Amino acid sequence: MKSFLQPEFQIIRDEERCIHCEVCVRQCAFESHSYDPVDGRVTTEDLRCVGCQRCATLCPTHALVVAEHPREYRRNAYWTPRTIEEIYKQAETGGLLLSGMGSDMPHKLYWDNLLLDASQVTNPSIDPIREPMELKTFLGHKPRSIKISCRGGTPSLESVLAPQLELETPIMFSAMSYGAISYNTCLALAQAATQCGIFYNTGEGGLHRDLYRFGKNTIVQVASGRFGVHKDYLEAGAAIEIKIGQGAKPGIGGHLPGEKVDQAISETRMIPEGTDALSPAPHHDIYSIEDLAQLIAALKETTRYRKPIIVKVAAVHNIAAIASGVVRAGADIIAIDGFRGGTGAAPTRIRDNVGLPIALALAAVDSRLRQEGIRNEASIVAGGGIRNSADVVKAIALGADAVYIATAAMIAIGCHMCQRCYTGKCNWGIATQDPYLVRRINPEIATRRLVNLIRAWSLEIKEMLGGMGANAIESLRGNRLRLRGIGLSKEELDILGVKPAGESL
Repeated sequence: MKSFLQPEFQIIRDEERCIHCEVCVRQCAFESHSYDPVDGRVTTEDLRCVGCQRCATLCPTHALVVAEHPREYRRNAYWTPRTIEEIYKQAETGGLLLSGMGSDMPHKLYWDNLLLDASQVTNPSIDPIREPMELKTFLGHKPRSIKISCRGGTPSLESVLAPQLELETPIMFSAMSYGAISYNTCLALAQAATQCGIFYNTGEGGLHRDLYRFGKNTIVQVASGRFGVHKDYLEAGAAIEIKIGQGAKPGIGGHLPGEKVDQAISETRMIPEGTDALSPAPHHDIYSIEDLAQLIAALKETTRYRKPIIVKVAAVHNIAAIASGVVRAGADIIAIDGFRGGTGAAPTRIRDNVGLPIALALAAVDSRLRQEGIRNEASIVAGGGIRNSADVVKAIALGADAVYIATAAMIAIGCHMCQRCYTGKCNWGIATQDPYLVRRINPEIATRRLVNLIRAWSLEIKEMLGGMGANAIESLRGNRLRLRGIGLSKEELDILGVKPAGESL
């Protein structure tokens, strides 16, 4: 059957610069380039190009340009080229459409419609270079009050505090499983988290034995498939996260294709080599808040109440009520993942049409927990489309204690957002288990880039705090008076709990 699809990208080769060295041939896992030994020339196949830019980046003579293909359809505001091409794909394959990373639909970006406050004369700003700024963050259950005794002039804490995660800056690396991403990528995340004094999350793929040494900076995840979950795994991490849902695909499970399950992943996930790893949509022991409370209690007892328990949920339309139930079930931390959250593979229709933007969900949850008087009982971690330090500051002002980042971290180490993670052919060595491709990620270089990213964001957060006249991130948490909305409806402003730009106190 002849395909009606046209190429998404075109590869433009400057024949005067090209020396036909075959670097592009070796670098492209999608076989967009091929060498013709008869003509002694490299040729290209545009239809196979995914726009990852690997060939253009590494071409020694800069002879290549990868650009969008100028395919044209009769202009129609309703039946767009994207819509037409998706119908062509399904008519030719009979399957559901898959996508990697987060939604790329042109929905409103709420972070960009929020403006931060700044201090001036009556409340002077603070110089973050010359004055101390505190970004340290503690995640976990907080008591309503504490008891302090003073014996011999030395104060001491009498209250017994729940276990806490201590972060040097309010940023963590979100869940990405070994299998969905390569070992070298997992190693870089673990090393960077350790060096930055923060945490990274294993995702639902278990923990490779070589990474147990990073346990003090590791969050281990328990998901519906229970892959890699055993006593040593639970003991290894600093915290345990129960994954109920994720922002890129709320309400459905996960799937790691069997071709990605090599011997190391087989041993880590405790499944046969070469078999598909299918995560069911629900946990088959959780069908109510009471069931969730039972699992939380079991995990706390298993680890002798030494580790905080996180529950991760997708941002959906009744998220405030869900969050209230999760906190009352005993969770120490609730992680909320917005619909912009990335993933290795998700049905395109689910990714683009299900869930809520994290800003709206976060504001609703923080407000609900405060109204019920239980905000102190759990910390809130927001994720799903955090792009820069300004997004972090705005999320904290809306009520988050810290944020999860994943896509930004992947971009930092080389991801070019070609959205073909599910193929296992990642040319940058990130979302692949092909040994030849995995070697393209140098863990030490990737670690350095991640550490630089966290350091840069932290410096910018200090600058923004100083500009608001604050010297501690704690003073910004849930302080929505330091935000103003621009280009938002009254209903949106009410949900966010933010005043419109131009309105004073």
